[in-house]
Amino acid sequence: MTQNSEKHWSEEISALLRAREGFALADVDPDSTPGYGGDKDTAAEDLAAGAGDLDELQERLYAQSRGDGPAASVLLLLQAMDTAGKGGVIRHVVGSVDPQGVMLTAFKKPTAEELAHDFLWRVERRAPQPGFIGVFDRSQYEDVLIGKVRSLASADEIERRYGAINDFEKRVTDAGTRIVKVMLHISPDEQRERLMERLDRPDKHWKYNPGDIDERVRWPQYMDAYQTVFERTSTENAPWFVVPANRKWYARLAVQHLLLGALREIDPQWPAATFDVAVEKARLAAT
Repeated sequence: MTQNSEKHWSEEISALLRAREGFALADVDPDSTPGYGGDKDTAAEDLAAGAGDLDELQERLYAQSRGDGPAASVLLLLQAMDTAGKGGVIRHVVGSVDPQGVMLTAFKKPTAEELAHDFLWRVERRAPQPGFIGVFDRSQYEDVLIGKVRSLASADEIERRYGAINDFEKRVTDAGTRIVKVMLHISPDEQRERLMERLDRPDKHWKYNPGDIDERVRWPQYMDAYQTVFERTSTENAPWFVVPANRKWYARLAVQHLLLGALREIDPQWPAATFDVAVEKARLAAT
């Protein structure tokens, strides 16, 4: 990160936000801003500063995949209760890079074709290609969250899915993809305010879904389901990060920080020229 975008961080948030053994979702304060000493105004400045770094690293990643460098990609996976800010993260963080280098998938209710296959079939088809940043707006975890809370699958099937997800993510990371799994964690009170805003504003009515109220009733069950997800699928190769999201500015900055960290671990390099630069300069000058 640039010096300007880094100076307000007191600690490395990848360690602060990681769901390690013994992690308890109930201990996370959705209003908190772990590791960040700035405020909303400084966060806007830091987000802008980090956007330049992110754009360059994404271009280097894409360029490396077109040369002889190692095949590498990043998968940003976003999970959350409704209104937690997934769309804002995609617009304000991922939106700062060249869209040609992004593979975005918003997983909706499975189609008839998708239901005819195993639950991971549609997910595997959208794993990012080398050189790309893949983004999952919701993901395979819907099948162990909604599936569990709404009893859409048997307990044995849900249990099988945890293992299948771990196996899938291991294959993906072994192939050169860094997975950044983020749960944007908001409070039920904050969600109520955001839903009410959608009802108060005609320009937001299109974003409102009456079914969101039905899901709010199941909030404790969803938190329990998320806790189980962290316990069963936060692995060394694909750990979970829980980002407090009541403050949108912090959530966006934190996800940008995590994404930058994954790209810096890859450290993509510009590919060397496959031609004689001096000769090509001379040829060009002669035209």
